Amino acid sequence: MLISRPHYMNFLEKFKDNEQIKVITGIRRSGKTFIMKMFIAKLKKEDGIAPNNIISINFESFAFRKIKDADSLYQYVMDHKGKGKQYLFFDEIQHVDSWQEAINAFRVDLDCDIYITGSNGSLLSGDLATLLAGRYVELHVFPLSFKEYFTFHKGSPETAYNLFLDYVKDGGFPLVSLTNDEDVKQSIKQGIIDSVILHDVIIRGNIRDESAITKIVDYLMSEVGNIISLRKMANTMKSNGNPISIPTLSTYLSLLERAFIFYRAKRYDLRGRKILNSKDKFYIVDAGLRNTFINKSPQDNFGHQLENIVYIELLNRGYQVDVGQYDDKEIDFVARKGNEIIYYQVTLRLPDDSKRETDNLRFIPDGYKKVVLTLNMLDQGTVDGIQVKYVVDWLLGK
Repeated sequence: MLISRPHYMNFLEKFKDNEQIKVITGIRRSGKTFIMKMFIAKLKKEDGIAPNNIISINFESFAFRKIKDADSLYQYVMDHKGKGKQYLFFDEIQHVDSWQEAINAFRVDLDCDIYITGSNGSLLSGDLATLLAGRYVELHVFPLSFKEYFTFHKGSPETAYNLFLDYVKDGGFPLVSLTNDEDVKQSIKQGIIDSVILHDVIIRGNIRDESAITKIVDYLMSEVGNIISLRKMANTMKSNGNPISIPTLSTYLSLLERAFIFYRAKRYDLRGRKILNSKDKFYIVDAGLRNTFINKSPQDNFGHQLENIVYIELLNRGYQVDVGQYDDKEIDFVARKGNEIIYYQVTLRLPDDSKRETDNLRFIPDGYKKVVLTLNMLDQGTVDGIQVKYVVDWLLGK
């Protein structure tokens, strides 16, 4: 059974036959390989590209275990290329030493269109930035959005709310949606967590204290939506028998970010128009991973889980997202895209005896759009000129 992901397919189609290298990033099992396979199938079936003009290599496959470095990758492609324009697809290319040199050589030596995937943020740093600066575009892949999840499960207006609760519980990893067995779902999510922590954090970061990473992950998942103080976090680790310095803790957090399991939202001072360099928030890529890892009910800390889902959705829609600070008031999200700025507050429901959610937005002295997202359908409307939207509809793009 296929899960259609038109947002990503449209991106690849837009940049097809463009000289820029298409770099597809995202956490393991988010669907990068499947998206690449769907695009290859489209090239063959709809665009009439001959199979011998397409070279596709998955570097996690045993079949390509001998391709270890740039030289062997270059030689393989040159030995297997067809005539005319070549379409080159390299999946999990970070397994190849100095792969950037081979990619740059293909760009220079061949008439080709290049697509690569990777499961670590370091893919877009260092040598790649030097060799290929200005010559690549990034497509960042997330687990299924609620809209994709809703479409796959054949949702309707009548089932939307219950499907959303299932989405919070199960998360959006495609493999999870393809099974109905609860034990299998849990096993898949636990396997994703273990794989990311082991391969993309512990091994890549050459970390010896595995238990420290596990406890940091547990802490961040439990504190989703809360401001994180490194000093407080270090003190908590110490009291739990895992003493760790603040610089080391900062390094470990960066590794978790590069593995795309957590995303850091910085605080932005709206009055001073500047980023505040302390006490950020961390959001997890998928709510289902959180509930599995810390073994909590999906209803646990539900308001912050809702906030987490909105944050990831905004990233998926292409916004840069910060946490707003205006004097003593916190704005859940400041979302920017080009010249567009939107302020968001996220709540389970508007309180009956308080206008706090709307007042936090109302007193911001500018004309940018301000929206409150609520899980209570009856809250919809306008309060003091501020839009109040049902978050389930908003997630569905309504």
